[in-house]
Amino acid sequence: MTFCEFLSKIDRPIRKSLVSSFPFLACFVYSNGRKFFLKKLIEERPEQVELPAELAREFWGIKFRSPLFNAAGMFKDGKGYELAGLQGAGAFLAGTVTPEPRKGNACKGVRHPFLPFPLSVSSSNWMGLPNPGLKAVLNVLKTIEKKPGVPLGLSLASDSDSLSDLETFVRALYRVEDSNIDFIEINESCPNVQHSGRDYSSLDEKFVARMEYIAKNFLRQSKRNLPVIVKLSNDFAIEFVPNLIDLLLELGYDGLNFGNTSTNYKEISVLINPAEKNAYDFFVSNFGGGVSGIPLKNRSYALTEAAGKYLRTKSLRGEFHIIRTGGITSYKDIQQSQSVGVSLFQWFTGYFAYFEKFGHRLYKEFFI
Repeated sequence: MTFCEFLSKIDRPIRKSLVSSFPFLACFVYSNGRKFFLKKLIEERPEQVELPAELAREFWGIKFRSPLFNAAGMFKDGKGYELAGLQGAGAFLAGTVTPEPRKGNACKGVRHPFLPFPLSVSSSNWMGLPNPGLKAVLNVLKTIEKKPGVPLGLSLASDSDSLSDLETFVRALYRVEDSNIDFIEINESCPNVQHSGRDYSSLDEKFVARMEYIAKNFLRQSKRNLPVIVKLSNDFAIEFVPNLIDLLLELGYDGLNFGNTSTNYKEISVLINPAEKNAYDFFVSNFGGGVSGIPLKNRSYALTEAAGKYLRTKSLRGEFHIIRTGGITSYKDIQQSQSVGVSLFQWFTGYFAYFEKFGHRLYKEFFI
C-alpha cells in the first residue's frame, strides 16, 4: 500500500465527521489538504495496470486505451501523466490552463476553497482556475514520453471576453499546435471566474462571437490533426442542444463535452445527504462555486443523450464526438451513455471515490 492509498483510507471516517460537524474547519483542512495529497499522488509510481484490449477506442485518428480519463482541474500544472498511464487511464488531460498565470480565488482566509461531501459522493469548489500559465505547463508536458493509447490533452480557458484576451487566446492555441498535445478542450463553463456569469440557457451573442472568432482565426488555419472540443456546463438548457451542435458543426469544432460543475444550488440541494446539508449550505452561502459528483449524474446523462440523439440526424463531414463529465461512478454509466452516442468520459469526484476503495487499481476495478 502506497502512502496516498493509506492516507485516503484513514481519511474517510475523519472526513465524514469533520464535514458534517465543522464545515468551516473541514473547508480549511481540505482546501489545503487537497493540494498536499495531489502533490504526493503524482509522485507515486504504482505497478502498471493492464486493461482489456476491447476497451480501446480510436477517435479523430487518435488511439485511447479506454474511453475514461481524468477531468480538467485534477492536474492543473500538467504533472501526473506517468501516474495516469500506470493506473490505466484512457488519456491524460492537463489544466485548465490560461494564457497567463492565475492565483485563483481566496475568501475568509481560505485559498482555493474546496469541500468534499463524502456521503453524497459530491464536492464543491471555488478555486478560480489557479494555474501557472500556459508557458509553464507546456514546459512540463514537452518532457513527457507518451505511452501508446494514452493521448495527451490540454484544457484551455480565456481570461475574459475582451477582444484583446481572445487574440491572446488564439495565440495560445497556436502555441499548443506547436507542442506535443494531441487534443484541446476549450473550457467555456467554469463557474468560478468573473467572466462566466453569463446565461448558458441559450446561445448568447458573446458565446457565439467567441466560437466564431476561434474558428476563423485558428480552426480554419490549423496545419495538423488537433481536435478541439468545447466544454460547457451541465446547467445548459436541453432544448438548446440542437442549436449548439449546429453551431459547432458549422464552425468546424470536433466535439462537445457536457460538462463542468453545476451552480444550480437549489436543485442539487435535495440530492445532498441530510448529514451534509449544513456543510453544503455553508459553502454555497460563503463561496458559491460549482458542485460536482453524483448530483450531476442525471443531468449530464440527459444532456449527452440529447446531443447524441440529435447528432445521429446529421450528415457529418468529419468526426464529431460527445464527451460526458459528471456523476460517472460505474461502468454501467459508460455502457448506458455509449448506447446513446457518447464516445468519451471524464471523471473527477468519481476518481477519488474509486481511489479510496481500490487505490491505484481504480481503472481496472471500474471496468470489472
